[in-house]
Amino acid sequence: MPEHAGRTPETDVIDFRAAEQLLAARDPRGAVKLLDRVIAAHPENTAARLLRARAFFAAAQLRPAELEFTIVLEREPDNAFAHFALARTYERSGKSDQALRHFRLAAALDPRPQYVKAARFDS
Repeated sequence: MPEHAGRTPETDVIDFRAAEQLLAARDPRGAVKLLDRVIAAHPENTAARLLRARAFFAAAQLRPAELEFTIVLEREPDNAFAHFALARTYERSGKSDQALRHFRLAAALDPRPQYVKAARFDS
């Protein structure tokens, strides 16, 4: 029997909201566990994938974070936050060239001060 059998849309919304709370409470691994079930039931849910990517990043699970942010960007190439977060993931992984590319994409899509500063356009 699949893990998501017997789940309802309401259950998935509750799990998603609980995962947000766990991430805010600095329990990224707990958030990932809840989001695994949501994504198993709804693999197309980009918001859940983005939240799971953030949770992986917070748990210092950089490779899974990178994969999730990449999936989000395949679906939403104009998501400035996802570019910025992927850049931070690359930065923590020591992949500075890839990081700079995504910092610049984030800043080009949304000129928030932190995105522009990270993009280092003046260098």
